Amino acid sequence: MLADITRWEIQLRYRRGFSNWRTAKTDLPKNEKYKRGYFAEWRWADRIKDRLLPEMDLYLDMTTEQEPAMVSGEAYREALNQAAEQPFRMVPYFDPGVWGGDWMKTNFELPENGSNYAWSFDGVPEENSLLLDFGGGRPIQTPALNLVHSHPGQLLGERVHGRFGAEFPIRFDMLDTMNGQNLSLQVHPLTEYIQQNFHMHYTQDESYYLLDARGEDPCVYLGVRTGADPEAFVQALEEAQEGGKPFPAEDFVNRIPVKKHDHILIPAGTVHCSGANTMVLEISATPYIFTFKLWDWGRLDLDGRPRPIHIKHGAANIQWYRNTEWVKENLVDKITIVHRDENGTVERTGLHEREFLDTFRVSTESEMPIRRNGSVHVINLVEGGRAVLTSDTGHFPPFELHYAETCIVPEAAGAYKIVSPEGTPIRAVIACVRN
Repeated sequence: MLADITRWEIQLRYRRGFSNWRTAKTDLPKNEKYKRGYFAEWRWADRIKDRLLPEMDLYLDMTTEQEPAMVSGEAYREALNQAAEQPFRMVPYFDPGVWGGDWMKTNFELPENGSNYAWSFDGVPEENSLLLDFGGGRPIQTPALNLVHSHPGQLLGERVHGRFGAEFPIRFDMLDTMNGQNLSLQVHPLTEYIQQNFHMHYTQDESYYLLDARGEDPCVYLGVRTGADPEAFVQALEEAQEGGKPFPAEDFVNRIPVKKHDHILIPAGTVHCSGANTMVLEISATPYIFTFKLWDWGRLDLDGRPRPIHIKHGAANIQWYRNTEWVKENLVDKITIVHRDENGTVERTGLHEREFLDTFRVSTESEMPIRRNGSVHVINLVEGGRAVLTSDTGHFPPFELHYAETCIVPEAAGAYKIVSPEGTPIRAVIACVRN
């Protein structure tokens, strides 16, 4: 038997006082508990599960406290096999943050939480879960990572599986600052830095797709201002962190105005953050979490503690040549049309040549065939009430996707179309691993 629990539920239990596995340190802050789980305990558990999943007799879902649910190992494995052959959504979760906004609360009709909603994880198999319905009882909730580990070839495609192994390399999440605050100013490590210092194969290149941007002067901070002195930049960060005058971000970092449907590319080594009054669909690679925060606008976190700042790591990775001119030339709305006909348009919206992901925006009022390239596809409906994915060969039943929702289309699902069932304009952003 395998008794299993989702990672989000573990995090919620940490917040309620649950301790890490077999530890004498029972009073750690929730962030320390999460760090230990993320980098150690959950990795150990994955190795054990990899051995048990192919041979277990029973699968026990322990996600709902005091209400376990069980299914036979054979039925569980068959359910994962079916999921690897058709489009699917994962169970999203939403969380407040010091900079959070109210866009998701309004558009997703989320329950009142007395605060905001800053994050949404809707397309991250490493964090999200699946609901498997076996009929006649409560669905089984299971970590989506179990599907990645058990069916990587079907899910990812042979080319992507051969490159990344049993890892899902694409991440979709959302960052809501609508009527909120700026994110922390940050930078992600270069590939060589993360390999040498943290023994990771690849880094977190990413992009911001603007689902919405409203209010007064919505913007992103991106790259170093032309003429900014690196030594003065770092010194100002250190002085601010030590309690001196606040870091004058706009003296050193480009402030780029943005509007709805802009796509901002952020290869690793680029200083960045989204500003207030934006709703960002963050599309990125998915190594372990390595974000070097440089400045957090002098705030405390929701728990009243300072948020971690990593100036030394960050300064070692900032690419100073990515100045005002370079950013505008290379990272802001680099959109090209790759196909147009009577049914609609397919545009390439990124990513930068240093990044291994590609993103495409499909616009149609009828239906648009989608070309497969040997890679899993991750899709978000960025405009329109709903879209339907249909199989060219009947390999899977029609799959409905609603506004701002994310779904995954395994490579094994085959060729498909994106259809506007009402004949109204829809837009979808698709991410894949480029050839």
